[in-house]
Amino acid sequence: MKFRRVVVSALAFALAAFLSSGLAIAAGKPAPTGKVNINTASVEQLATLPGVGPALAARIVEHRQKAGSFKAPAELMNVKGIGEKNFNKIQGHLTVGDGATRPAASR
Repeated sequence: MKFRRVVVSALAFALAAFLSSGLAIAAGKPAPTGKVNINTASVEQLATLPGVGPALAARIVEHRQKAGSFKAPAELMNVKGIGEKNFNKIQGHLTVGDGATRPAASR
């Protein structure tokens, strides 16, 4: 009986430690203080957006290089990995800025 109590207590402690570390990790990424211009932002700047890590940020930059500048933030949903749910989380942090341009044609 005493062994069972020790095991249950150890499991409860481990679960509490795991959950609190997950919250600390999630809280460790502050949201950007201003708007992020998705037409000029670097991978590092895009990775500051909630739910956007380095791999997704790299896909955004790659999409921008291939397809040209975004005309509206909603076009970000054309990037693999950004669906409506993820877009809704970051929409308030986005801007396309002025002067959206298409890439120059190959010569």
